[in-house]
Amino acid sequence: MTRFAAPIAEQVWDMKYRFKDADGTPVDRSVEDSWRRIARALAAVEDDKDTWEDRFYGALEDFKFLPAGRITAGAGTARRVTLFNCFVMGTVPDSMGGIFDMLKEAALTMQQGGGIGYDFSTIRPKGADVKGVAADASGPLSFMDVWDAMCRTIMSAGSRRGAMMATMRCDHPDIEQFIAAKSDPARLRMFNMSVLITDPFMAAVKADGPWELTFGDKVYHTLQARDLWNTIMQATYDYAEPGVIFIDRINQANNLAYCETIAATNPCGEQPLPPYGACLLGSVNLSRLVSDPFTENAALDIAALDDLVRMAIRMMDNTVDASGFPLEAQRREAEAKRRIGLGVTGLADALLMTGLRYGSDEAAAQTEAWLRAIARASYLASVDLAKEKGAFPLFDKDAYLASGTMQQMDEDVREAVAEHGIRNALLTSIAPTGTISLYAGNVSSGIEPVFAYEYTRKVLQKDGSRTEEKVVDYAVKMWKDLKGDAPLPDYFVNAQTLAPLEHVKMQAAAQKWIDSSISKTINCPEDIGFDDFKEVYMAAWDQGCKGCTTYRPNDVTGSVLSVSDSKEEAKPAMPQEGGEVVYMEMADPLDRPQALEGNTYKLKWPDSEHAIYITINDIVISGHRRPFEVFINSKNMEHYAWTVALTRMISAVFRRGGDVSFVVEELKAVFDPRGGAWIKGKYIPSMLAAIGGVIERHMIETGFIAGEGLGLKTDPTASVVGLNAGGTSHNRGKACPSCGQYTLQMVEGCMTCTSCGHSKCG
Repeated sequence: MTRFAAPIAEQVWDMKYRFKDADGTPVDRSVEDSWRRIARALAAVEDDKDTWEDRFYGALEDFKFLPAGRITAGAGTARRVTLFNCFVMGTVPDSMGGIFDMLKEAALTMQQGGGIGYDFSTIRPKGADVKGVAADASGPLSFMDVWDAMCRTIMSAGSRRGAMMATMRCDHPDIEQFIAAKSDPARLRMFNMSVLITDPFMAAVKADGPWELTFGDKVYHTLQARDLWNTIMQATYDYAEPGVIFIDRINQANNLAYCETIAATNPCGEQPLPPYGACLLGSVNLSRLVSDPFTENAALDIAALDDLVRMAIRMMDNTVDASGFPLEAQRREAEAKRRIGLGVTGLADALLMTGLRYGSDEAAAQTEAWLRAIARASYLASVDLAKEKGAFPLFDKDAYLASGTMQQMDEDVREAVAEHGIRNALLTSIAPTGTISLYAGNVSSGIEPVFAYEYTRKVLQKDGSRTEEKVVDYAVKMWKDLKGDAPLPDYFVNAQTLAPLEHVKMQAAAQKWIDSSISKTINCPEDIGFDDFKEVYMAAWDQGCKGCTTYRPNDVTGSVLSVSDSKEEAKPAMPQEGGEVVYMEMADPLDRPQALEGNTYKLKWPDSEHAIYITINDIVISGHRRPFEVFINSKNMEHYAWTVALTRMISAVFRRGGDVSFVVEELKAVFDPRGGAWIKGKYIPSMLAAIGGVIERHMIETGFIAGEGLGLKTDPTASVVGLNAGGTSHNRGKACPSCGQYTLQMVEGCMTCTSCGHSKCG
């Protein structure tokens, strides 16, 4: 029986990928049972099922090939789930009926666990005429709010959430509002957002020329392209969104440019897809293929890589036939093109094992060579499948051979495609692999650098308690097993010590042989200058990347989890003089003084006949106010039970002390499926969210939280421990929506929790 590399790996398997009956009784008794279940399900479409099942099992064994989470969790379970990770939905019509038809399709897709992408550029801008109803259009952002509420509804039903991506063209009249949308920390939280950047726009930016914002045949506004570019840069510098997608480059390089136009990507950006496009994902674990690691003879076994890639391609092609689809249009699209996305994980660990520093010229060259070998093996494997089972239905030999990918392929690959066709239109993609990588022994994720060599992970136990477990990077653990206490060599680098432009270099090296795209986060230090930050995006453009996503610690999304030079967890802040807020963690509630200082606020909800009055009383500790109790009252008797319950619950939380600002975030995240309301120009998703906003305003006015509810003034907890890594703790940012721990980090474009494995990208 396979022994997991660490207890946390087994816990991830048990929690996310182990097949269990509805009552929680395990069906998979071991991880070998999971591998056998997947192998049997994917071999079911073969004529010689037993032979292929055994061969597929061999590829899965020892975590060498890692199908994406949807496949690992769903294959062979007979559950009504899709094995495809991501979809781009149909083109959104510029009509009310069409828009809500698209909303229904999105809900059905997300209900089965698929992530979705949408281009909202097709909706007329805010203020445009709506013929026949004597009204002005509300614009695409208003409909994005509806999508956001829908996603929350799907989450509330207990379904595994697929994330959402929203894109908008750089020439849409509402692009500036789109860029600024995420500056509101409560708005569009279910979306990742990216601007579709065109080649003419980049030319205008470099020339400092004018840029027209248009819809249809009408020019709504003209501005300087460089000003708009700087607006995008300032937004992502301040709050990490939007990302940028170089959409013309994507369409020009697309193998299928002759039969499709791409305007959106899946939620994490590694799959640019046409309307109703779908893609399934999987990763080759490079860290398992290095022979003689940490010696002069260390090398990646290219022959073993070739064999593994060929088997993975067959398994993924079979998945197209084995999977269900939420919509018939998605099935037709998938079967017509048989698009798959084979990527890698453990790249950084493999580089370390072979003595190469991630981000160096040598590491970039090696990365390019490995991915070229993967691309070659993938295309030849797909040609072999075409010989056996036929080319994808929309294959056009001359047009396909003229594509950008095929132009750079070796001549023997081109000749094979010309003679036999190819089974899969596109084959390679590098997707987020955070949880899968942890399950495989905490190998480095995707093509990301090692985040931290070692950290402490808090694990929720069945009795509600939490235990702390040390999690060590796979390559670091191997080094320690081989070398004992010998210090890590200088070529060991991690996300905290890597220069942003070195990230870009690695992404560009990988992109040369990836026919789709790459999900990668370029981590930037908080103190990076704005001009240096902009250089990262221009370097990504100049070096041939298809998109760029950065993450810089900020007040809206919080900080990337950081390493500390101490192996002890940071202690809670003690009461102190000055302007800092006091946070105190305690087991027993505070005693109530005879008199408290407080404020009463009137809240008028549009659908309620009577106003709601919210009284918040504060206790003073060391000269500073902190919330102590809440009273919520209304003449409307329909509200009586829940306002009393809310009063008691919030007051009980406040009286325990500590950092209680999470109450605001929890209330503001509540939505009413019947719809929210516009109050003072802002959309509030529910009456409870409005109450949360009142409490937030009170906390700001009394100095308990900083700014506009965007962050805390001190950081009482949370750090990640790194071996041989310096640095200090930053503000901890937002809590994980799944486990509540302040252990979120940005990895491959997705906020991911290192405590429970929750990922924003599903």
